[in-house]
Amino acid sequence: MTAPVALVTGATRGIGRAIAADLGRTHHVLVGGRSTDAVAAVVASLPDASPFVGDLGAGDLPPLPDRLDVLVHSAGVEQGTRVADTPRSTWEAVFATNVFAVADLTRAALPALRAARGLVVTINSGSGFVSGPGGGIYGASKFALRAFTDALREEERSNGVRVSSVHPGRTDSDMQRQLTDKLGEDYDTAYYLDPQDVADAVRTVVDLPERGTIETLSIRPTRRR
Repeated sequence: MTAPVALVTGATRGIGRAIAADLGRTHHVLVGGRSTDAVAAVVASLPDASPFVGDLGAGDLPPLPDRLDVLVHSAGVEQGTRVADTPRSTWEAVFATNVFAVADLTRAALPALRAARGLVVTINSGSGFVSGPGGGIYGASKFALRAFTDALREEERSNGVRVSSVHPGRTDSDMQRQLTDKLGEDYDTAYYLDPQDVADAVRTVVDLPERGTIETLSIRPTRRR
């Protein structure tokens, strides 16, 4: 029996890479990313993987396989400051990656996912529930992603496609370092999740028997400042 196939976007670093590595224990992994070299490095580190290279935010969608059992949307960007200081171009760039690319890829993948009675996992954020000063642009994109995921879940329920939204809190990653610098805070991993924690949560979603769906999962650091 051939291994099930999982496509993970944003798989060259941080949360996406941890998810790709974890799923690589049981799946053939399509490693999604924009850089050919970075994708190749992750592919070489996995027992059974192949590249999926393209700038999804710019509409560059590579060919999809005939079989797809799991689609994990982990690619994301965080940009912008306060609403008064953020131009339209930044809003468009954030939504292009965090929302539009997710919709484009999902639409293209649905025939294969339906055939496999597969699973879609969107890696959202705590900002998909609550938005604060300086985080309105990112938060708005994650609220939109949550709305997309909720609608997709109900639309595809009768087709056998399960849809899960995973909301990590602050996680040790390049994106978190950029956000911490922007907010002028100290970077202390004692208050952050590890990317593997999120990968473990995704593994729980993936391994649940087909008769059930973890529809929304929030995972936050135990320690708080």
